[in-house]
Amino acid sequence: MKLQITTLIENNQDEKKELINEHGLSLYIELDGLNILFDTGQTGDFIKNAKILKKDLNSLDYMIISHGHYDHSGGLKKLVNLLNEYPKLVVGAEFFNPKYKMIDEQTYKYNGNPFDEKFILDHSIPLKKVEEGIFYITDTIMLFHHFLRKNDFEKRNEKFYIMENNLSTHDDFDDEIVLGITTGKGLVVIVGCSHVGIVNILSSITEKTGMPIYAVIGGTHLVEADEMRIQKTLDAFRAMNIKFIAVSHCTGEEGIKRIQQKFSDEFIYNNTGNVIMIDDEIE
Repeated sequence: MKLQITTLIENNQDEKKELINEHGLSLYIELDGLNILFDTGQTGDFIKNAKILKKDLNSLDYMIISHGHYDHSGGLKKLVNLLNEYPKLVVGAEFFNPKYKMIDEQTYKYNGNPFDEKFILDHSIPLKKVEEGIFYITDTIMLFHHFLRKNDFEKRNEKFYIMENNLSTHDDFDDEIVLGITTGKGLVVIVGCSHVGIVNILSSITEKTGMPIYAVIGGTHLVEADEMRIQKTLDAFRAMNIKFIAVSHCTGEEGIKRIQQKFSDEFIYNNTGNVIMIDDEIE
């Protein structure tokens, strides 16, 4: 088995400066004859990059969106207009709850999905809303949902809210889902933004599966982390014996720099256009 993950779009530019980059994330995952799109970026420009990178979006089997923020779901409507047939869309059960960010005590800015569930239903897009803690796509490909907040350093961001029945409540990101792929080397974990906390997520996955985590790929939301949180995250990565770390998007410049310093041999700068290949065979 060979796993290939191509970053269609991300905050940081590709080395050749041929692709579009933006605040957002979209990954094209190829495994066992399946093609999976993980997140759709902010604007839909990932579609232009996919064409340059020769990734056929009309061959997708699944579209997975990690959580209901615009920089992860914003490109879906453009993708829908492009596709001849719709792959199954998989989201967390709470995905369609309207999300906002507090600008000041009286101002809330909408930062959720640019579409609602009606848009999906009107287009007859096959939809799976994950309610269970683990949803199996295949025997080796799974989605994790419902993560426990156990540590004392990955605090909830008090600026994020959801709106229900004209009442605002703090967003605990119950909708967040994470992709896991079983390999001979351990689990490959693919995250969108890790709003629940990357260590909380990885700890929950270990408890759910009992499996070692080989790789972590995607956004870790260390962009808002202080020195203490970054250091404890690095310590947790080392304690979990993670062998491969390819972070991007909301990890932030300082987080990326610190992870690279600590895990130089295991670190990959996963910018726009980067391709990751993981062989299933144990070395």
